[in-house]
Amino acid sequence: QVQLVESGGGLVQAGGSLRLSCASSGRTFSREAMGWFRQVPGKEREFVAGISPSVGRTYYAESTKGRFTISRDNAENRVYLQMNSLKPEDTAVYYCAAGGTYYRGTDYFETRAYSYWGQGTQVTVSS
Repeated sequence: QVQLVESGGGLVQAGGSLRLSCASSGRTFSREAMGWFRQVPGKEREFVAGISPSVGRTYYAESTKGRFTISRDNAENRVYLQMNSLKPEDTAVYYCAAGGTYYRGTDYFETRAYSYWGQGTQVTVSS
């Protein structure tokens, strides 16, 4: 069983930045694909960014590309999401997710590819 704990959410003005962090209890973290998703009430959970286990190849939703950066520290069992130029439409609960080892690029975008999820952290961007 893998436990994921997100932190770093909060309230920020439009144009500002936040850095989310996710700590994993998994003993095989370095071999796990990791992702960030977000969800607003009444809508499906949507992909934000993903990162591969070893070489750290990254994947982004079109809406976050160029503004958000996902990274990982395998020595610390952590994955990060640096969010810049935030917009009110980025307001959501952000979730960290852990998956398997061998994924095609398109797998990262699918919630069903991930086995473990954190409890979420609220990000609110005011206009």
